[in-house]
Amino acid sequence: MQLKISPGMITPLIIATALFMENMDATVISTSLPAIAADLHIDPISLKLALTSYLVSLAVFIPVSGWMADRHGARRVFRSAIVTFVLGSILCALSNTLVGFVLARFVQGMGGAMMVPVGRLVIVRTTHKADLVRALSYLTIPALLGPVIGPPLGGFITTYFHWRWIFFINIPIGVLGFALAGRFIENLRDAQVAPLDSTGFILTGLGLSMLMLGLATEGKHMLSTQVSLGIAVTGALLLWGYRLHYRRVRHPLLDLSLLRVPTFHASVVGGFIFRVGLGATPFLLPLMLQLGFGLSPFASGLLTCSTAVGSIFMKTIVTRILERFGFRRVLIFNSALASLSIAAYGCFTAYTPHIVMLLVFLTGGCLRSLQFTSLNAIAFADIEIERMSHATSLSSVGQQLSAGFGVTVGAFALQGIGWLRGHEILIGSDFALAFVFMGALALCSGLLFIPLDQASGSQLASRKRSPAPL
Repeated sequence: MQLKISPGMITPLIIATALFMENMDATVISTSLPAIAADLHIDPISLKLALTSYLVSLAVFIPVSGWMADRHGARRVFRSAIVTFVLGSILCALSNTLVGFVLARFVQGMGGAMMVPVGRLVIVRTTHKADLVRALSYLTIPALLGPVIGPPLGGFITTYFHWRWIFFINIPIGVLGFALAGRFIENLRDAQVAPLDSTGFILTGLGLSMLMLGLATEGKHMLSTQVSLGIAVTGALLLWGYRLHYRRVRHPLLDLSLLRVPTFHASVVGGFIFRVGLGATPFLLPLMLQLGFGLSPFASGLLTCSTAVGSIFMKTIVTRILERFGFRRVLIFNSALASLSIAAYGCFTAYTPHIVMLLVFLTGGCLRSLQFTSLNAIAFADIEIERMSHATSLSSVGQQLSAGFGVTVGAFALQGIGWLRGHEILIGSDFALAFVFMGALALCSGLLFIPLDQASGSQLASRKRSPAPL
């Protein structure tokens, strides 16, 4: 039987392929962190800089990606994003120092920041409404398959070849995507584009970068404590300056007034705290399994990919759960269950049966998927259509920053526990306490969901009856 793809579906498939490259790369590197640290002769904890630099780059450039597509054309920006991402991948593969690797990851993030929103914009503007749902569903494929394929693939390459090949495999995918985008994607652009809030971009870009750099370098990594603290404080002051600036411009880069909407506030702020607790997992878990328990990168990747399998399964029933219990109840109770699943990693030892680990990872993946879907949906429940673009940008920035903060806080917890226990070399029990701490932090997010109205998000999940009061 011959597979037929309609002409209207070619563009979504091209964009989905590029996004798959980005999503897979993000999960591949986590499994390979111990091997990269050993090859670069650095402390594994210092590689938190490589993870946070990528996430900060996303947070800085995502808000301007849509404006760039409107101003310079979607095809041009999308192809530039592919080139930038592949260039960053090559630089990562050739890096021999921590500084070089961190800068290369930042370049990768610049490309990744332009791929997702620009790709979604192209699909929405070029696809017939009858095919729109199917076209947008293609964009979920990278997000679902990347975390499944990434960990075992990264572990396999690291165990049996070399970690640098993780980044080299992006080259043929990028070349193919660049060529196909040039042939099939239209160079869409707006005739009238609002002026870019350049002052806001400088304040937020420098502020976010300096704040995260200052926090991430604290702990004997590249900079002294005094310099790290000074950079972090300067970044915080720049972000405070943006808070004063955005009220005085007509088209602010990030519209902070959206945080006055209760459902959006709960999603962004409550979601930020939850994601910080969860964000340390891609960093801490491979280190614990490989350095603490002595597993190979391949074995580690095979175990952790079960989390993504649980996430995929939950997507098949999440709508029915929300219809039955409502957003408020799900967010409150599920945040507690998901937080406990993070803390449960602290119960693992080198002798824990792998089947038990798999079941815990699978369950945790289900719970997190339910929480993320609920948070992402309720964020836009009460946002007007004309403010949707600003809401999307602010929500995306919050998500990327929370993941970066999660890595940084997780590293701080791990270092602090080692310091309190009087040793510098990581041992398995250090990770256990770190996971308990991160689970407790994620648990605090539930406090932000309690003030929500009982009917919050009811228009998104058509419930036949109202749930009983909490």
